[in-house]
Amino acid sequence: MHRTIVPAALAVAALALAGCTASDPSPAASADPSAAATAADGAFTLYAGRSEDLVEPLITQFEEASGIDVDVRYASSTELEALLLEEGERSPADVFWSQDAGSLGAIAAAGMLTPLPGEITGLVPAEFTSTDGSWVGVTGRARVIAYDSVDVAEADVPATVAAFTDPAYRGRLAFAPGNASFQSFVTAMRVLEGEDAADAWVEAVAANEPILTESNGQTLDLVQSGEADFGLINHYYWFEDANELGAESMRAQISFLPGDPGGIVNVTGAGLLAGAAGDEDALAFIEHLVSPEAQEYFVTETFEYPLVDGVEAAPELPAIESLAVTGFDLADLASLADTQSLLAEHGLL
Repeated sequence: MHRTIVPAALAVAALALAGCTASDPSPAASADPSAAATAADGAFTLYAGRSEDLVEPLITQFEEASGIDVDVRYASSTELEALLLEEGERSPADVFWSQDAGSLGAIAAAGMLTPLPGEITGLVPAEFTSTDGSWVGVTGRARVIAYDSVDVAEADVPATVAAFTDPAYRGRLAFAPGNASFQSFVTAMRVLEGEDAADAWVEAVAANEPILTESNGQTLDLVQSGEADFGLINHYYWFEDANELGAESMRAQISFLPGDPGGIVNVTGAGLLAGAAGDEDALAFIEHLVSPEAQEYFVTETFEYPLVDGVEAAPELPAIESLAVTGFDLADLASLADTQSLLAEHGLL
C-alpha cells in the first residue's frame, strides 16, 4: 500500500478491554481438557489479509490494552485463503481477518471455521455478516470508479461497469485483477447476471487492453497521475488520499455505482479457525474488531463504513443503504475459485 496511516484515532480508544473476553462458543470445546488449558494463554496467531500499515496500529493498541500477544502473518486475503486450504487442520492460524467476504466464505465452506458467539455476530446487521455465524463482518467498502477529472468530464463517467466492454475504453481502464475485492465484484456479476454475462464481460474487458496493477492503491495512483483515465477501486482509497492531500488537490475523482454489480458493498470480516474453538484470546480480538472503539478507528483512519449501531460513517460518504444491490447476498461470494479460473482463462491472472 502506498500511503501511511497516522494512528490519530487510536486516541479515541482507552479500549475498555477489561470486559472484552468473549464467551466460549462451543460447549464441547470447554469440556475438552486440552482446549480448556489453552483457552487463555495470552497469545494467538492472526492471518491478516489487511494492509500492515493500515491495521498494525490497531493491533498494537489491542496488545497493549489487553496484554494479549498477537502473532501476525500478513498477505493478501486470496493468498491466505489458499494457504489455509493447503494447511487444513495443521494451520497455526487462530483467526482469519480478511479484506473480503469471498475468502471468508471459501474457508467456511471448507469447514475450517467454528461458529462465533451470538453476542459478537449479533452486533452486525444480517446483510453485512455471514448467514450461519461462521464469521462476522467488520467494515464495509463500496466499489467505485475513479476517473481523471482533467481528461474526463463527470458527465462522461459510465454509470455501470458494463460500459467498459466498449472499444472506446481500450487502454484507458486500470484495475488489480489479483485483488480480492476486484475478484469479489466479478463473483457478484456471475451471481447477479449469470455465468455467460460475466464471461462475456471479462473477455471483452481483457480484449480492451486494460492497465493491470498490483493493488487498489496503485490503480488510484495511475488515475491521479493521469496515466489512466479510469480505475476500479474501493472507495476508501480515494478518501485516504484526499484526507492527506486535500480534496481540492485530487486530480482523481470517484463515482459511486448504486445498484450495479460493479458497485457492491463488500465487507472485511473475521472468523475463528476450528482448531481455536474456545480460545478466549482470539475471541477477545474478534470482539474488539466490532467494538465502538475499533469501528471509530476505521471511520477516522480509513473512511470505511462502520457496521455497528451507534457509530456513524464519515459524512462525505453516501448512506450505505443507498448502495444496496437487489438480490445480492454476501454468502454468494464464496465461489471465488470459479472467478479466479475465469480471470485466468482470459489472461487477467
